[in-house]
Amino acid sequence: MNRPVKLLSVGALTLDTILRVETLPDHQGKFIASDGVQIAAGMATSAACAAHRLGADVSLWASAGDDSVGDQLIAGIEAEGVDCSFVRRVSGARSALAAILVDAHGERIIVPFYDSQAQVDPEALPAADLSAFDAVLVDVRWPGAAALALEAARAIGRPAILDADTAPRDVLELLLPLASHVVASEPAARILCGAELDPRQACEALARRGDAFVAVTGGAAGTWWFDRATGSLRHVAAPKIKAVDTLAAGDVFHGAFAVGLAEAMPVEQALRFASAAAALKCLRFGGRLGAPGRAETLAMVAVTWPV
Repeated sequence: MNRPVKLLSVGALTLDTILRVETLPDHQGKFIASDGVQIAAGMATSAACAAHRLGADVSLWASAGDDSVGDQLIAGIEAEGVDCSFVRRVSGARSALAAILVDAHGERIIVPFYDSQAQVDPEALPAADLSAFDAVLVDVRWPGAAALALEAARAIGRPAILDADTAPRDVLELLLPLASHVVASEPAARILCGAELDPRQACEALARRGDAFVAVTGGAAGTWWFDRATGSLRHVAAPKIKAVDTLAAGDVFHGAFAVGLAEAMPVEQALRFASAAAALKCLRFGGRLGAPGRAETLAMVAVTWPV
């Protein structure tokens, strides 16, 4: 392909306050952070920024209030090179916020706030059709928009990718059958398939529910995916790293996977590309700010899976 692939990323746009602490609190009190940043982020937004760093042209379809926070969010994401012309501004609504603590081992606690007024379902897609895009990626935070985008993308034969993460079961059940590609986190897989199933079993269970490509991510344990050509479960190991910050690793994974599919990479190659990008992100504090560029991601792929 002579041009960069074009992606549409649909979903969350939040103002994240990220604070680094030695340990995550298990009681009330005051805790002093050793580092901190405040950035525009959210699942779809972080994926969009990651995909752009990996070489894609990316547009974000999200919803924000008409407040000063919304202005700050859009300015921050446009500075990353992501097109925000599709971002909806809702009069009188408050833009989304998230407070996040990250500990010395890279684990985190996330407390988001979404104003229901800003999350009202859209009436239509932001463009007449999505044929200009090579792939569409949606998260679970703006379900009405996600459903419209998945249906439209699949109708014209574009990869319609669902980042299935923690959400109410009815939201996951709404979006799951609309996607051509489902990449679920372990928590989402448990919501859908039952807490007693491990990621391998959950991946097989999800694959039996439809004809979509299905994968379940397990962080450092790697990713399981169902190979419909052979009717078998397969596994992609995660690169071995010492995590500093796992915040946005899943978003980076999904953004990179969408780039891989848009570039027509074989699915296992796309999963390796995504795993490498997510691992590199985990080496850096600051959520999506740690998303890698294309050259270092390809170098990690070459080192982890040598030919």
